[in-house]
Amino acid sequence: MTTIEERFGKCPYATAQSLISGKWATLILHYLMKGPIRFNELQRLMPKMTHATLSVQLKGLVGSGLVERRQYEDIPPRVEYSLTGIGERFSPVLEALRTWGTEYIEYMEKQTD
Repeated sequence: MTTIEERFGKCPYATAQSLISGKWATLILHYLMKGPIRFNELQRLMPKMTHATLSVQLKGLVGSGLVERRQYEDIPPRVEYSLTGIGERFSPVLEALRTWGTEYIEYMEKQTD
């Protein structure tokens, strides 16, 4: 059995990086910040991502405890994804990344002028 320390180590930076290391993880978390969302709706928001890739990314985020998967016994079956409590606490980090990303885009645009 793997302990938390073996899985993430003692460094908070390495831990955070391992949790959001997937290519699409931050974008998925961004969309989930707005509330629960169904798989197909999430896939429509990211048309360049394959079904398999989205499934793998979501499984990883669920496994890390950042995202919750809720299955409803409706006909047809319905599955929604949402942020967990600790996932919601990542929202300020995502906002800071968005702000910095916008500033960087503006910086790069000025460099090419």
